Amino acid sequence: MDNTLFSINVDIAARPDRVWQVMSDVEHWSEWTASVTSIRRLDKGPFVVGSRAIIKQPKFPPALWKVTAIEPHRFTWKSGMPGLWVFGRHSVDPNAGGSRATLSVEYTGLLGPLMGRLTRGITKRYLELEAEGLKKRSETA
Repeated sequence: MDNTLFSINVDIAARPDRVWQVMSDVEHWSEWTASVTSIRRLDKGPFVVGSRAIIKQPKFPPALWKVTAIEPHRFTWKSGMPGLWVFGRHSVDPNAGGSRATLSVEYTGLLGPLMGRLTRGITKRYLELEAEGLKKRSETA
């Protein structure tokens, strides 16, 4: 893994629709992952391309995230500024035991490699917390 892309897979004993329901209900992430203090949607209605949210995470300043792509059971959103963009990608695919979720964070732009190196440990830990929380929340209905 390079210094700009971090990714984790987690197998979940739940149907993809259930995992997607939990994953795409971003305003409730703070209920099941310690990597998020709060998320406040800035838009009303469905979670679609263009939807925006302010995310507060421990050890990071609040960040504005905007959905850039959404397909069945997957979405991408980005945060940052010119010179440093952070992309979060979330997807759910079926597998023999139910589902496999893939969560990734990618740092891009001129400062991407530096930010990736500086935040490597916390980024990996937050992805682990999110994967564990998503699994637990999806498997308990």
